Amino acid sequence: MAHTKAGGSTSLGRDSVAKRLGVKKFGGQAVNAGNIIIRQRGSKYRPGPGTRQGEDDTIYATQPGVVLFSTKKQERFTGKLHKIRIVSVVEAK
Repeated sequence: MAHTKAGGSTSLGRDSVAKRLGVKKFGGQAVNAGNIIIRQRGSKYRPGPGTRQGEDDTIYATQPGVVLFSTKKQERFTGKLHKIRIVSVVEAK
């Protein structure tokens, strides 16, 4: 009789490929139009002036300039305030 189980393939052991999400250009960095600033799932960051949000929630630059991160308080439908993070591209000085 065998002392160990047969060494066949397992039903486990699969893993998905990483999606490389996150901030690609940081505050103060220069960008050109079309450069990806943030890859995200959902709207963790919101687009501001000089940026747009793609179909997969990616935020990209629509004009050349410098990346600027800011926060703003926004009122929810319940009346409660919460902070939202805004990404914008401003002209380089």
